[in-house]
Amino acid sequence: MGEINRLLRDVRTDEMTIIDRRVVDIVSATQYLIGHDRPFSVISGYRSQRTNDMLRRNSSGVAKKSYHIRGMAMDLRMKGVSTERIGNIGEALASGGVGRYASSNFVHLDSGPIREWGR
Repeated sequence: MGEINRLLRDVRTDEMTIIDRRVVDIVSATQYLIGHDRPFSVISGYRSQRTNDMLRRNSSGVAKKSYHIRGMAMDLRMKGVSTERIGNIGEALASGGVGRYASSNFVHLDSGPIREWGR
């Protein structure tokens, strides 16, 4: 998990946190159900409060109390796999939040309450 914490650090500030194992399990299960030979590209893992605030100022799609701040979320994409497919698998797992951002070609998966958006 130490390597995962480092890999998913806030790349803007180089800060790290302890990533919730449940979100790692959700992403791993999603990858397996797609076909585990394909890697995900992670757009965002942990975000410091400072980074989240900056992103909120520049985009309406960033939550004030984002699960990224708690190390409980990842935004990701997979080459050759639609956001719809990734999102559908994430929803089928019924393990947390699933947000589809088709115009930006990524899916948000988190280990918070079960909910979905962006359909």
